[in-house]
This record gives sequence, structure tokens and C-alpha cells, in this order.
Amino acid sequence: MTSLGKIAVICFVLAVVLVSCLKPQQFPPEPEISFKEFLIMSDSAKLTITFQDGDGDVGLNDADTLPPYDTSSIYHFNLFAQYWEKDDALGWVQGTDFLGNPIEFQYRTPIITPTGQNKALKGEIEMTLEPFYYNLGSSQSDTIMYKIMLVDRALNESNWAESTPIIR
Repeated sequence: MTSLGKIAVICFVLAVVLVSCLKPQQFPPEPEISFKEFLIMSDSAKLTITFQDGDGDVGLNDADTLPPYDTSSIYHFNLFAQYWEKDDALGWVQGTDFLGNPIEFQYRTPIITPTGQNKALKGEIEMTLEPFYYNLGSSQSDTIMYKIMLVDRALNESNWAESTPIIR
């Protein structure tokens, strides 16, 4: 074997050793999210967040309907997007429907659990805001934003992530 061939073999062996020594990704058990993108599609919109979770317990099955995931519980849903409007006098205020209730989109994301020993998760979640992504009955809906939170199966709540201001 030539000296160039020996160097190549040594480099290959060192690369394999270094890669095998890398630690798997580790995150805290609470989900952590951040805003990625907001895409308007006529009257509806897609809001995308990135997430990471250390113990890989994100999402719910359709059969998860017993407490604490029953329909009367806030934890029946695990992804929340609050709707906010920019008021010229007050700043950012949570938008309300015609009955005065805060507007919040609620979702049940499907189970996302990795196989193997390392349960850490990292990825994206996309939610569709429909039938309208803004409040039709509000005079303040020209500049809006969303505050988003994710809850894992252990009921660990993520941080609240904010979208960038959305001007319609």
C-alpha cells in the first residue's frame, strides 16, 4: 500500500471513530418552539413552527380521550394559536369574537415518537388557520400576529412563540 493509501485509511478510521463518539442530541423534556413562517392562502393561512422535545412525547392519538385529554379538558388539544391585533391606542390586544371571547385556534397534533434509545425530537409543525385567519368583524385586523404554544403528553407546556406582525 502506498503512503497516500495508508493516509487515506487512517483518515477514514479516524472519521469513523469520531462519528461514533458523537453524543445524540439532547433537549429538555419540555417542548421548545419558535415561529418559522406564515403563508397567506386567500382567506386561510398556514402557520409553521419549529419544535424540539427531549423525551419525544409530542402529539395525541385519536383514542386519547380519557382524562386529562377528555373533551372537557384544555388538554384535549395540544397546540394553541392565540390571535392578536394591533390597536393604535393600546398596542397588541388579543382579538375577540362577536361574543367577546378571545380568539384561539386549537389543534390536536398526531403522535410523533421516535424509535430507538434517543427519544429527542426536532422538527416542524404546520397548522392551517381556517376558514379565516383574521377577524372579519374587527376594524383592527389590518395588523395581526399569533402567539403559539405546544403541550406534550406529560402536560409540559412550551414557551409562547410569537409570529412576526402580519399586515393584510
